[in-house]
Amino acid sequence: MICLLKGINQWCYPDGTPLEKVFEYSKEAEFDAVELNLNPVGGIGLTMETTASEAQDIRKLASSYDLTLKSLSTSLLWKFPLSSPDEEVRRQGKNVVIKQLELANIMGMDSVLVVPGAVSSETSYSDCYERSQNELKEVLEVAERFSVKIGIENVWNKFLLSPLEMARYIDELGSEYAKAYFDVGNVLQFGFPEQWIKTLGDRITKIHVKDFNTKVGNITGFVPLLAGDVNWPAVKKALDEIGYTDTITAEISPYASSPKQAAIDTANQMDIILAKDVLLKEEV
Repeated sequence: MICLLKGINQWCYPDGTPLEKVFEYSKEAEFDAVELNLNPVGGIGLTMETTASEAQDIRKLASSYDLTLKSLSTSLLWKFPLSSPDEEVRRQGKNVVIKQLELANIMGMDSVLVVPGAVSSETSYSDCYERSQNELKEVLEVAERFSVKIGIENVWNKFLLSPLEMARYIDELGSEYAKAYFDVGNVLQFGFPEQWIKTLGDRITKIHVKDFNTKVGNITGFVPLLAGDVNWPAVKKALDEIGYTDTITAEISPYASSPKQAAIDTANQMDIILAKDVLLKEEV
């Protein structure tokens, strides 16, 4: 069986949770890794103002809990999309990605999560495609210098809606540091995650897991792991087939109370998903 690191995202804890508690709860739940986020100025942990020294201190704090830091995500690219018609907004978006890359390099992370853009009434699909690629080609020069991969995430942005298109989009960037950050739950409304995994193959640098109830069919359809319609045995088989050996990171909504219990429950669910020869749906 391929051994995978079990990770949890900082977003799985309520806003304002100190990093010490994020690491403490994650360790107690027996996670191997924590995915931190680049937050707005004033946020908890890493921000656009974090210095190299502060980043090193955070890395040491995670190490004191025997936790690995493998990747860095951010929500700031929703505010500053690389596909914006406004050149200044795109410039700020590039600065966000560059800051991610700088911090990842300092902290020994190998990947950053990037939402490439969003289609809207102001931004057509073709404009989103062209603008985001142009901006990414510039920041990929920084990624190559730091040896940090840019993982382009599939997310509900009305963009890159098929695995074939996402594969082509990544290949057209022309860099070994342009990769996919594949979110299993995000594609369930539009397709089958196991098929995406097989198509994207070694383009995948990291994996997010969440579950989704297709009968709900909107943002409230995201549910705890094993409570939705993801075919987890098929997903695990697809990951085995492409030889994925890196981190599987949970990205779930925090509990209204008892954040530590959310981590414990999620870790237990991931143990079932990742276990060898567990039948899950076939048991019924």
